[in-house]
Amino acid sequence: MTPESGSKTALVPRSLEFNQSLWQRRAIRNFLARYLVGAGGIAVIGSIILIFVFLFAVVFPLFKGAQMHRVASYTLPVAGAGDSLLYSTEEQAEISMRLDSKGTVHFFHVDTGTAVQKVDLLADLDASRISSWTRISIENNIIGLGLDTGQLLVFRHSYDLRYDDGRRTIIPRITFPYGELPIDLGLGRQELMHIAVGDDEEGLTVFAYTEAGTSLVDFEKVSSFLDEDELELEMASQVKLPYVDTLTRALLSPERQWLYLLNREGVISYYDVRAKDRPVHVEDVSPLSNDRSPASFEFLIGGISVLLGDDQGNIHQLFPVRDDDGVHHLTDIRQFNSGDAKISSITAEQLRKGFLVTDDAGNVSIFHTTASRHLLSEGISDRPLRHLSIAPRSDKILAEDSAGALHVWKLDSEHPEASFSSIWGKVWYESYEKPEFVWQSSSASSDFEPKFSLTPLTFGTFKAAFYAMLLAMPLAICGAIFTAYFMAPRMRGLVKPTIEVMEALPTVILGFLAGLWLAPYVEAHLPGIFVCLLVIPVGMFLASLVWWHVPENVKLLIPDGWQAALLIPIVLICGWMALALSPWMENTLFDGNMRIWITDTMGIGYDQRNSIIIGIAMGFAVIPTIFSIAEDAVFSVPKHLTAGSLALGATPWQSLVRVVLPSASPGIFSATMIGLGRAVGETMIVLMATGNTPVMDFSIFEGMRTLSANVAVELPESEVDSTHFRILFLAALVLFVFTFFFNTVAEIVRQRLREKYSTL
Repeated sequence: MTPESGSKTALVPRSLEFNQSLWQRRAIRNFLARYLVGAGGIAVIGSIILIFVFLFAVVFPLFKGAQMHRVASYTLPVAGAGDSLLYSTEEQAEISMRLDSKGTVHFFHVDTGTAVQKVDLLADLDASRISSWTRISIENNIIGLGLDTGQLLVFRHSYDLRYDDGRRTIIPRITFPYGELPIDLGLGRQELMHIAVGDDEEGLTVFAYTEAGTSLVDFEKVSSFLDEDELELEMASQVKLPYVDTLTRALLSPERQWLYLLNREGVISYYDVRAKDRPVHVEDVSPLSNDRSPASFEFLIGGISVLLGDDQGNIHQLFPVRDDDGVHHLTDIRQFNSGDAKISSITAEQLRKGFLVTDDAGNVSIFHTTASRHLLSEGISDRPLRHLSIAPRSDKILAEDSAGALHVWKLDSEHPEASFSSIWGKVWYESYEKPEFVWQSSSASSDFEPKFSLTPLTFGTFKAAFYAMLLAMPLAICGAIFTAYFMAPRMRGLVKPTIEVMEALPTVILGFLAGLWLAPYVEAHLPGIFVCLLVIPVGMFLASLVWWHVPENVKLLIPDGWQAALLIPIVLICGWMALALSPWMENTLFDGNMRIWITDTMGIGYDQRNSIIIGIAMGFAVIPTIFSIAEDAVFSVPKHLTAGSLALGATPWQSLVRVVLPSASPGIFSATMIGLGRAVGETMIVLMATGNTPVMDFSIFEGMRTLSANVAVELPESEVDSTHFRILFLAALVLFVFTFFFNTVAEIVRQRLREKYSTL
């Protein structure tokens, strides 16, 4: 073997060894890349699934039904006591109060029935028994008693907490807001068979029904001569009302505005008593059919709605509704059904718009008015139920049957306000003239009716996205097509990065500028803004005509693809002219104020932070996203397709429309859908520049509130695990589903367009 041949054979193994090592390193890198990319994809999918599961877990309890569990049953040892009139339970659901017909108040432990305290309200009075009673204030536990002497006794039961050696003790207490002596109604010694009392800061109004007739007695509250903090009552007026010999129940609203008288035939006589010395009989309402008779008549919390139950298990909710002439009519709003048995009592919840019903079959049914929900019906006794009390927190109920036995049940009903109809449908809220979509989650009043409709928020979300896309989509897509297809490479290298840098601007800055600078500026230059929409396109068109007639030797001075730069001064000059003429046009055409002209003459409301501001600000934020993706899609179309089209005699515009755009359509569509998803999910701009008014008005001059902005505004202040808290998470879930839906549709359409035009 020659030296040359030996050296060659020696090089072969080293080369093979080098190639083998190289392939091994490549194989390791490919292995790691494949599994790392796969793990990353799985992590992304897993994160999306976990987000959905978390949102769903928070939202799911909203739609769970109520549940009841038996705690105890016993007979209350009250020897010699009169018949039960009412029960009431304190906030901790540990002590309950029973009032009997002899005027004795019994306090006892709810779970065991052990007596705590007994107070005789009539011990030092001339009266021998209670002839009628009424709840004056459910929230403050104030009760009015009509005596057989024709007088009114008002008392309040309250509860104090005392801690001895770290042990909590609840001490019941009876007080008399207007003194321990009964209030003389000036009716003589006549038994008060029915009473109704309205009490507010200014006075006390009493409806009294006796054998001699019916009267409305009004008292004014004045400070005591000896103590300014103590109030005394002075009779202001006493008016006779038409006598109703079949009266079974009377209710007077807490604000002393409306009086309701129910007779045995189920007819409600509705009075306007805002003028106490001149009560007006508005109308008689008969919500029951002829084959039914009334069984129970009570106020819902707040004293606006009345609940009428009949002998066939039906409950009607009615409240005053104002017509176009300003007259209030008692309207039957909605109906509920608890079964076929006769209703024996209706008890309103103290902190929400729900109520409980007992019947002669021994059942307790739970309803919520705003949500139109029948939450539960539970049989708790074999005998008819006569009285029921629910704790202020709605977590425990106490019911008495016809044999005098008491039944204590634990109640689990956390979110009765939520239902499909209350969240997505029109709801007829108290004091509203018709059913509406309303979002109003809180109020200073404890008897407030929560309004949790997500419909106006969803409407606002799509409205904001629509106006943003109305501005962004044509500008971004047309700009992307021109940049990728017609613009010179050097100019494209300047324009594309500049627009993409715009995407890095924080949206909070855009929202800040839109709310504090752009909105007032647009309001002050409304005519100029609208004229810009006309003048700028016309100016660009005229500039194009002028350029068309420019001599060829002059055109050649402008490099090919740079002609668009000539439009920049045209746009700036046209915009400046329109805005400069804005004050003159406003003074000449709109009497100096276009905003007032829009409101007064056209009857269109105008908010400073409106859809115009959102269209400009959020459109500015969405343009870079759509432009960048669409421009890449157009620019990525193979050049040989364009060259082949031009070689076959097509013009550049024909090549663009018939070759380039079909090939780039998947990318353009994806850009549009991604931009829409960005607009739907935008938070800071809509939070700062919309006015956050949850109204359903498509007017370009009105604002809106979106789902994302609503979550950002209200979630920090909502109580954890409350209905409000969970509905905000439902809004987030809806937003998540919307975005997922848009992206899925975009991907499906993109794949089909890609398959359709892949053969070009």
